Amino acid sequence: MFAIVSFAFALLSLPLAHAQTYSATYAPSSLPDQTEEGQSGTNKCGTTNHQDSMCQNIYINSVDDFCFYASPQPGANSTIGDTERIEVSWCLKDGYGTRTIPPNTISGAHFVQTPDYVQVTGTGNLTQVNIPAGDAGGELDPHGADGNGNPIGGLVFSNAFTGQYVQVHEWTNYMSDTQFCFRACKDGPDAPALCQHIYDEMGCAWNMPANYDSGTFERCGGDSGEPMGVYGTSTFHQGDPSTPSPHSAPSSSACTTVPSVGLASMSGSSAPTSAGASSASATSKATSGSTGSAPSATSGSHTSSTSELASMNWVLQGFAIVMTVLGGIWVVV
Repeated sequence: MFAIVSFAFALLSLPLAHAQTYSATYAPSSLPDQTEEGQSGTNKCGTTNHQDSMCQNIYINSVDDFCFYASPQPGANSTIGDTERIEVSWCLKDGYGTRTIPPNTISGAHFVQTPDYVQVTGTGNLTQVNIPAGDAGGELDPHGADGNGNPIGGLVFSNAFTGQYVQVHEWTNYMSDTQFCFRACKDGPDAPALCQHIYDEMGCAWNMPANYDSGTFERCGGDSGEPMGVYGTSTFHQGDPSTPSPHSAPSSSACTTVPSVGLASMSGSSAPTSAGASSASATSKATSGSTGSAPSATSGSHTSSTSELASMNWVLQGFAIVMTVLGGIWVVV
């Protein structure tokens, strides 16, 4: 009898183990003003780019249609490490309500689409997006020290997977004064490992081995790379006595090139429609590792109400199974 009861309760626990772990999913066309408490910028960005925008939405679509995060203001104190909580979006194309990456900022860009993620890597004069000269850089991701993300409330979208915009829940973005890389992982069991965010001191070349050559702007298909930091049965951690070499760059194929990216190459925008404006201003700077307020009910780091209802439904069904099994046992006894 004990074995049967244990099996019944195991059945009850299965739905909970596989319950939705991602947050409420947003659509670019219907975003709230903010998605996290403590957020310095906005997610309701409108469609007009301007260089004072505090928009914190990212779009990763192609070699000539991508964004990255950088500081909202210039200055020696605007390193990525000092401003990671309040970074804003800088995009190649108009129409997203973000800041526009200035002409001649990007000197090389390489976009690759794999079965598990899209990724853009490249070089440029990133002092033009407020990264101080000499800044070795830092890492942005949707988690941060408190689960609210770096930057707080940053959202990432892509239309590369299906042709329609979907929110990307796992992503990682490294920025320095001369190099950038951004990987956005398709939702799935491998997404956290392929978009690992714990190696914030290792930079682009170690985390995302790929083509970083200047003078080329290309889009390719490619194989998914190995999870950063994982070597067979061993996992590297920052601070270990020795640092392993980065994985080899995955193979790519079917590459097409464009002459340039940015304002000179734009022939229209694939931006989603969204009401609102992104003119909020950052009034304070949060430092790395600071603890923010608890997320709101629509927070990007909490399970959505739809998922909670679905999980509760499974719980009730599982409870019914348990009671049925126990009832049968009682009758037999």
